[in-house]
Amino acid sequence: MIRMRRRAALCLLAVLLPLHALAQAPKPVRARIAVASNFADVARVLAADYGKRTGHRIEVSAASTGKLYAQVHAGAPFDALLSADAATPRRLVAEGLARGDTVFDYATGRLVLWSRDPGLVRDGEALLRKGSIPRLAIANPALAPYGVAARDVLQHVRRWQELQPRLVMGENIGQAMQFVASGAAPLGLVPRSLVLQARRRTPGSAWEVPARWHAPIVQSAVLLAHGEGNAAATGFLRYLRSPEGRARIRARGYD
Repeated sequence: MIRMRRRAALCLLAVLLPLHALAQAPKPVRARIAVASNFADVARVLAADYGKRTGHRIEVSAASTGKLYAQVHAGAPFDALLSADAATPRRLVAEGLARGDTVFDYATGRLVLWSRDPGLVRDGEALLRKGSIPRLAIANPALAPYGVAARDVLQHVRRWQELQPRLVMGENIGQAMQFVASGAAPLGLVPRSLVLQARRRTPGSAWEVPARWHAPIVQSAVLLAHGEGNAAATGFLRYLRSPEGRARIRARGYD
């Protein structure tokens, strides 16, 4: 009789334990991530992989870093920010709109002089220093860190003032990239990551700008105040720092 009772108790425990574990397991949730335009496509790839692993849903909203900062201030319901610079996340922390203990650098960007014309960029340095540049696409330095880096480059070669009337400025770096891809501008100072994607369709010609010609494009992430307690957002930020996440980021043209 005692053995039968023990056996029944063990059977009941075997049934209840999985149910208890299921009740304790975090439910899949949704997070909305604000992402700088240069990183949008990579973020969507990472979000899809993270979703498959966890069941959580990540929605990516892309714009220039300056515009995303303004949207956070206006109350946009973003749970985390992947900025194209290091200053904006820390500024949001100082303003009480983000968690200071969650800030980290997730990528370092590089600039490339790119043209869809396969014969145009043969000697990139000579072209930037003294070549004929009828139009040059860059992101707006007032809104986008990649625009600030492009301005640094043109100041380095002492052509910023000269070329200003010929600059085709995008609201964000994605728009600047589109100006070159469409032929609206024959040349652009654009991210290496976007050039790698574009060259699958249009090889064109490119030259990687030396990193010392501009301030480092360090890109940082942060959990916003709206995202506190959101398991999808905090988990996604952890995934960016994981070996798998870092490998995917490097493979798409970031240091």
